[in-house]
Amino acid sequence: MPYRWVYPEPLKEEALSALQAQLNIPREIARLLAQRNITGFDQAKSFFRPDFNDLYDPFLMKDMEKAATRLSSAIRNREKVVIYGDYDVDGTTAVSILHLFLQSFGLDVEYYIPHRFKEGYGINHDGIHFAMDRKADLIVSVDCGITAVDEAAYVKEQGIDLIICDHHTVGDQLPDAVAVLDPKRPDCNYPFEGLSGAGVGFKLVQATTQKLGLPNTITDSYLDLVAISIASDIVPIVDENRILMRRGLEQINSQPRTGIKALLKLINSRAGSVSTTQIVFSIGPRINAAGRMGDATTAVELLISDDETKAARYAKQLEEINLRRRDTDSETMTQAVEMLEQEHNLKEISAMVLHHPEWHLGVIGIVASRLVDAHYRPAIMLSTVEGKIKGSARSIKGFNIYDALKECEDLLEQYGGHEFAAGLTMVKENLEEFRTRMNSIACRMLAENDFQPELEIAADLELNLIDMKFWKLLTQFEPFGPGNPRPVFVSRNVCIEGVPAIVGNGHLKMRIRQNGSAVFDAIGFNMHGYEPNLRNCKHEKVDVAYVLEENFWNGKRTIQMRLKDIKVESQG
Repeated sequence: MPYRWVYPEPLKEEALSALQAQLNIPREIARLLAQRNITGFDQAKSFFRPDFNDLYDPFLMKDMEKAATRLSSAIRNREKVVIYGDYDVDGTTAVSILHLFLQSFGLDVEYYIPHRFKEGYGINHDGIHFAMDRKADLIVSVDCGITAVDEAAYVKEQGIDLIICDHHTVGDQLPDAVAVLDPKRPDCNYPFEGLSGAGVGFKLVQATTQKLGLPNTITDSYLDLVAISIASDIVPIVDENRILMRRGLEQINSQPRTGIKALLKLINSRAGSVSTTQIVFSIGPRINAAGRMGDATTAVELLISDDETKAARYAKQLEEINLRRRDTDSETMTQAVEMLEQEHNLKEISAMVLHHPEWHLGVIGIVASRLVDAHYRPAIMLSTVEGKIKGSARSIKGFNIYDALKECEDLLEQYGGHEFAAGLTMVKENLEEFRTRMNSIACRMLAENDFQPELEIAADLELNLIDMKFWKLLTQFEPFGPGNPRPVFVSRNVCIEGVPAIVGNGHLKMRIRQNGSAVFDAIGFNMHGYEPNLRNCKHEKVDVAYVLEENFWNGKRTIQMRLKDIKVESQG
């Protein structure tokens, strides 16, 4: 899909020159730093060399003193503890961190993760009864619990203490618990709100370690799990998360735990080459698959295992689950596309609301995201579960899907989420009115150009500036992610060497040169539709938008372009 190229606000050239001279770096590298509000040597040093000692004191978080005191007491008194988590990657890594930490003291600890379809998200009575049956003294919730007001009251009635560790938006009322840890609490002065759920759990581990008078270094072993949660939960990789992510990646690449090593072996990867991208697209989805298809237990068992044979078995199980998830995902996407073509006119609707009573709840969120990518308008995928319609919504820039659902709350039994993703439940009788109203809201909120996706361009770049020195500086911007995106460059009036080819499953491959520069290989995944316009464009202007990446082939290391968009303009 063609993009609308959007550039950042122009920078002051004098300040850019000063930064370039101070750091002795290429101007375009200085431009990328300035776009990240880095204006001097000290800031650049902190950015390029994140220091673990710069992590914030965990006791700055509201209620951390209470939480760490209670958890350290449970450890000293060898109490029974149940960890209560969520079924996604963030939740399962958070559960694993707390479980491993408490288990290291010989504590009697168990975990509970609700079944995605039978129970749904968050603390519920089934989980509380699980803790009661095991005579738990303490429940620690991770990546959930911030809205569990009634459930927290029920836990208290049973004489069980509750510590809540969450990072989601706080409701009108806080649950009544021993401690409620959430950096998004309005009364919390913690300096960084962007922690993942596992990140909040890790801060509790840090604080408890201090309460026990133990060295801080014993918490380092959990950083790989924190990094996986940060990358997979799409939280901003800035500030404290950048430090945690960098250190966690180092651990994965140098000393991966038994379960991660088994997973890497299964996907033919190797420690030493794992990046944020690989977590997002290879490791995370496999961990997530268990919860998506129903039961997340296998994921936790993999992450806490120290037995290579068992870890290999759990990794294989996750792979099999993920393959089933992919098949279900693909089938659902095919059905959704057919439904759009046969029952809806994309020229007349501003929001896609699709329903099939047998769609799998575990994949409809993924399919909704793919529909947004394909047609760039809000997508809501709905299924029927026990007579109720349930679904997942995904949105585009400029359309807050949570606010849109709020306008439909008289039609909904439940809803929740944020600007770009949400979940909902309604009775089937309200479906048609909901579809009509959502389309009406989208028509009102979105203008014509909102239906063309934006591509944020970092800078125009001459190809003759790209060499291994430039590349090595660029790699120091990693780990990339929200808040620190991989820079997209534009090179204009490039020449295409030879004839573009279609390789693999619809991928565009070609070679590019500009004004006597070296020739660069370029690959555009799923960009086969551009090939006809490029086949005979020797006398036309070709502008390319791309990110740079390293390619290893036959022992040779080269810099290649991964194309994002191409514009061909005839010279007439």
